[in-house]
Amino acid sequence: MTIKNALRDHGQRYRPRMACLKKAEKMLLEMQDPCTGVKSQPQRLVITTIPHAITGEDIIAWLADRLQIDTQEAKNLGSMLVALGYIYPLQDHKRLLIKPDASLYRFQTPYFWPTQLWPVEDTDYAIYLAKRNIRKKGILELHEQEQYNRLHKWMNHKWDFIVMQAKEQYRAAKERKKPDRVVFDCQERAYWVVHRPPPGTVSAMDYGLERQADPNAEETKTPDHYERIMIFTQQSIMRPRVKSSVSIGALVKYCATYTGHDPFLSRSLPSNPWLTDDTTFWNLNMPNVEIPTKMRVERWTFNFSELLADPRGRDDFRLFLKKEFSGENLAFWESCEDLKWGTAATMKEKAEQIYKTFLARGAPRWINIDGKTMEITVKGLKHPHRYVLDAAQTHIYMLMKKDSYGRYLKSPVFKDTVKKAICPDEHRFSVSQLEQNARNRRPSLSPIIIRQQEQEQKAKMAANAPVDITQLCRFTTPLPHLAVYSGITDTPLANTSPPLPFLTRSPACPSPISVALDNTSASERRPETSDGDGDRNSEAPAPAGGKSRVALSLRRLLKRGCSPSAMFASLSPKCHAAAGTSSRIQPITPDEPSQAPSRNIVFSRSG
Repeated sequence: MTIKNALRDHGQRYRPRMACLKKAEKMLLEMQDPCTGVKSQPQRLVITTIPHAITGEDIIAWLADRLQIDTQEAKNLGSMLVALGYIYPLQDHKRLLIKPDASLYRFQTPYFWPTQLWPVEDTDYAIYLAKRNIRKKGILELHEQEQYNRLHKWMNHKWDFIVMQAKEQYRAAKERKKPDRVVFDCQERAYWVVHRPPPGTVSAMDYGLERQADPNAEETKTPDHYERIMIFTQQSIMRPRVKSSVSIGALVKYCATYTGHDPFLSRSLPSNPWLTDDTTFWNLNMPNVEIPTKMRVERWTFNFSELLADPRGRDDFRLFLKKEFSGENLAFWESCEDLKWGTAATMKEKAEQIYKTFLARGAPRWINIDGKTMEITVKGLKHPHRYVLDAAQTHIYMLMKKDSYGRYLKSPVFKDTVKKAICPDEHRFSVSQLEQNARNRRPSLSPIIIRQQEQEQKAKMAANAPVDITQLCRFTTPLPHLAVYSGITDTPLANTSPPLPFLTRSPACPSPISVALDNTSASERRPETSDGDGDRNSEAPAPAGGKSRVALSLRRLLKRGCSPSAMFASLSPKCHAAAGTSSRIQPITPDEPSQAPSRNIVFSRSG
């Protein structure tokens, strides 16, 4: 337990981002200087006189004068000191911020500073809550009552010890003078508000995932270390060089382009949620919002990467590609991204599914890539990994960037989106409204919940998507369990119709003609004796279990020529029986629907 607490202490032993704590402590020591620091004096709080109290307006004025910054920046810096626990309020304990008025504050004792590496244990928090419960006679705040009940249930085996410690500390506190008792109570409460914040309060001590090693420790100089330096140096020498003026010009151009879209460098419409606690800005910029803002649509014109990085932009681009009959390119790119960033357990299945859908011969959504890229991809799929489709994905990405992206920016789809985009008006909040927004602040949703909602949305969109009947043929994979039978079905179908051979060895979607040729290749190589007996002579004897009548019919059909046949039209919804004696297979048209076959067609799911 001691080792675990040493890693979980909020002293940021392995937290380089918390180097600001040392700077904050240095600033705090200057603020407490008797000559040049913030002026403190005894202040009356209700009926108790609190020594060395300071006001919020004095803190802001000192920070603005010492650092030569404006009042708003000084207020934000003072609020950060309060949130880190270096200054604590004497009145409004739940709001860890500086008020620019006569509200009273005090400097926290160094014992409670975050850098003291004092472990924040649940046992100490339970003693604190039990002591408050004794002092308040059972009347605690809502979140404190919930924590009290949870700890009581969890530490029931040692709750008597916790209550005994709380009573002893409460008895010792009553022996102090009242001002000292009030000050110590405020200090302890401020500490636990910082380290156990109430719901809706952002914790400044939330440092993320734990680290098991010190990133600031010096690396041991091993031969591998020097080998990495040599490799890095060789790569740096081979890297192409550009003039400094060119690189600086590109940097300036990038900054000029994105300055207006940075909420910290320019004004955010309708308001900056980090300053006003108003979530309208986030609601208008949700990933799949129906109507985007003009600023968001403008980013799509910067480059193709910005368009693909925005889910709403991809939806708009997908609509344009669908009208150009090239939606499979974006679908393939998204599938590769899902493979790259998905779970390792489903990686092999996803790679196989992508190959069957987009890359295999006769795939339902076949994409056009060059032979060299296809060779690299097929070779890599023998041992699939996350980046096995990078070559094909890069090829499709460059194809969309150079060809489809330019036409999209000039298309009616994009112009209509720009026309419908909204430009929200600026929200101006008064001081009282800002305080109300801070009180109504709620924690955001967990990333796990957001990811689940996105998956549910994708599943809902896939379920509501229109079905293309031209893809619903019996040759579409993966449907190895679907068998088609034709003719009289007096005998059990499972015994009379063996599975078609191409379904077990070909992951692609071949045409009906190629399947028929494969089934009749052996019979066509045999010599025919006559027109009347040729069929019987060329056919092999039927097996004991019965011969599939589909294979026999296809053989006869191809020997006599590709004449119109309702049976052949039943094999593929793309073809229908043409009128007259023409042997050409024509696609289905809305004006001329395909005729139903004269023979019985039975769909059976085996297994």
